[in-house]
Amino acid sequence: MSSLRLHATGAVHPDEAWDRYLHPAKWSDWSPQIRGVETDAVRIDPGVTGKVLGPAGLRAPFVVDAVDDAAREWTWSVDIGPGTLVLAHWVRTGPEGGTTTGLRVSGPLLPVVGYVPLAAFALQRLVRP
Repeated sequence: MSSLRLHATGAVHPDEAWDRYLHPAKWSDWSPQIRGVETDAVRIDPGVTGKVLGPAGLRAPFVVDAVDDAAREWTWSVDIGPGTLVLAHWVRTGPEGGTTTGLRVSGPLLPVVGYVPLAAFALQRLVRP
């Protein structure tokens, strides 16, 4: 098991960044590796399940493990076949009223290392107006 952390800072208001996380229908707007999401949930809450649709027909089942609206933190687990990635996200007020968001991704070494560049790009888009 390995774990890597990354973060991004941008001008979008923290409430907007948090809203983009809360609604799975918005994930593909800022995360280019997500082509869509199959879920019955309008917003994330503990126990919400679904499938993330990725490039080349990838369909990865997920479950939301925890959501803390007051702290603007959430964690989910994504089954990637050879293992599970656990992704812990957070949103904080950044410099000059913007947002700093972070991610800790844990799981098998190769998938973690492979996912980090995609996640870094997505986090940059998340915090852009």
